[in-house]
Amino acid sequence: MTEASSQIRQMMQDIGARARLASRAMARSSGEQKNQALLHIAKIVRERATQIAAVNQKDIERAQKNGLDAAFIDRLTLTPKAIETMSLGLEQIVSLADPIGKITPLQKQASGIEIGQMRVPLGVIGIIYESRPNVTIDAAALCLKSGNAVILRGGSEAIDSNTMLAGIIQEGLAAAGLPKDAVQVITTTDRA
Repeated sequence: MTEASSQIRQMMQDIGARARLASRAMARSSGEQKNQALLHIAKIVRERATQIAAVNQKDIERAQKNGLDAAFIDRLTLTPKAIETMSLGLEQIVSLADPIGKITPLQKQASGIEIGQMRVPLGVIGIIYESRPNVTIDAAALCLKSGNAVILRGGSEAIDSNTMLAGIIQEGLAAAGLPKDAVQVITTTDRA
């Protein structure tokens, strides 16, 4: 194993351990706490729209320099409308009922016992996606609403945008009293 591979392995183990610890706190968090985090994130996204666009521009320029096609650049681009849509999406998720703890209708068995299913968080979710930085917000929001921690690995072309958005998400989590490690973005572009 090379030194670089060893460092990446250690980084991923650290991220995983922190996410697992955060997932326990997320599983115990109230619907109100999760909603407050999502609302904080939406507010920060709006407040920092100009900075988000500037960081996204760096990703766009790098993609153009690397000869990526116009359709790819379009998916990578965070316009003012796309940034506002991220905030609106967060607010829409807040309006959804908290899925955790819901029990399906009980079914009585021949033996007399009643059986139902209860919705519980999964724990830590890993998501790998292409270079659409808005997915960083969307995926994190859905995982948070369902009481899970998430490790995100977006396309390397959107690394600067994804890193900034992850910082915003972590800031919103902290403001709501939730662990910032509930959402982590892998910040290396190395595929190892």
